[in-house]
Amino acid sequence: MSHLPAEPEFEQAYKELVATLENSSLFEEHPEYRTALNVVSIPERIIQFRVVWEDDKGNLQINRGYRVQFNSALGPYKGGLRFHPTVNLSILKFLGFEQIFKNALTGLNMGGAKGGADFDPKGKSDSEIRRFCEAFMRRLCQHIGAETDVPAGDIGVGGREIGYMFGAYRKERNKWEGVLTGKGLDWGGSLIRPEATGYGLVYYVEHMIAHAGKGSFKGKRVAISGSGNVAQYTALKCIELGATVVSLSDSTGCLIAEGDAAFTPAHVNEIAAIKLARKPLTQFSNATAQFKYIPGARPWVHVGKVDIALPSATQNEVSKEEAETLVKNGVQFVAEGSNMGCEQAAIDVFEAARRGKGGVWYAPGKASNAGGVAVSGLEMAQNSSRFNWTAERVDERLQQIMKNIFELSIANAERYVKAEEGELPSLVAGGNIAGFLKVVQAMHDQGDWW
Repeated sequence: MSHLPAEPEFEQAYKELVATLENSSLFEEHPEYRTALNVVSIPERIIQFRVVWEDDKGNLQINRGYRVQFNSALGPYKGGLRFHPTVNLSILKFLGFEQIFKNALTGLNMGGAKGGADFDPKGKSDSEIRRFCEAFMRRLCQHIGAETDVPAGDIGVGGREIGYMFGAYRKERNKWEGVLTGKGLDWGGSLIRPEATGYGLVYYVEHMIAHAGKGSFKGKRVAISGSGNVAQYTALKCIELGATVVSLSDSTGCLIAEGDAAFTPAHVNEIAAIKLARKPLTQFSNATAQFKYIPGARPWVHVGKVDIALPSATQNEVSKEEAETLVKNGVQFVAEGSNMGCEQAAIDVFEAARRGKGGVWYAPGKASNAGGVAVSGLEMAQNSSRFNWTAERVDERLQQIMKNIFELSIANAERYVKAEEGELPSLVAGGNIAGFLKVVQAMHDQGDWW
């Protein structure tokens, strides 16, 4: 099936899924699923709108707003809103496409969607962000609802933005309902939601380590990219489990722990405060003492020997060359905290190393970073029952969901992909096949394809 050539990110996500399905026995056993692939790869609906707002000087500003409602076979559309100047339809279609299968893997009733605007929150005042969020929601609110589409946050959309948008929705629609996730704890939010993606990523990798017979996180060197919500809680959980975290990064450069130095919870909390103030990592006070700051760089070629690499910043943040360096330096596990964190050429390097003597094991974001949307689903459940769960209950459910996703990925890889004796199963193939089967079977049952 052909797609628009002007959608490179979506093309990449689509081809990555198709490649793993083609390299399995799925289409041989079930040729009818080729028809299902053609149907599932076109969004059910794309909403595009203008957002007109006023800056602090009284000037009119205009941005493009989007919501790609990709698939609702398993439940209401579910997926984040991203506010970033790079936002375009290709990126949102790729994220929405990935979201369909990620949400399916959680076992919760959620469809797949993504949205946002080409608005840049950096350098904007609180008042400007509030006015933009209200203008954005006045247009979006016509297309979402607790039983229709439940957006969440993403890059550029944190608790403050969710609050402004929730308030705008409530006033505009005269309804208090769980229309957004990532809300404040006093007005419908869930405990563990901020930590969920990072914690879930670590829980997933714990199963990878145990399955491969390599012990636990204790004593392992971990390279992490990013310094936002996902990277922060990934780092904190790794440290809690006895690992040594040696890197964090942002769009301006990376911080590398030198010698025997390592990030501590205090370091991570200081970086969290810097990021909350929307400042770069150069503001980190320990940058010169224990850590080396490398401007304009990602951490992968600078971290030296690491056991685990966790890309947790944005899409396509690990190139083929960086993957080759990580493999050469002895990396054993790579799992994405970001969506499509590795370029296809990098995935090919990791998959080749999995099949070879290297034994490198790679996990795709749609499986390994599903913890965030899983707890968003649990937030929806709490909103529906008007009852808040304890942190322990949410964390227990999150751990169980990540375990289920891992086991589902293993089972489908072993069922549909030939492997040599002693070879680790492909988590890419297993995750893709498991999510795909669940969605397209529901679509078939509901008459979306035949």
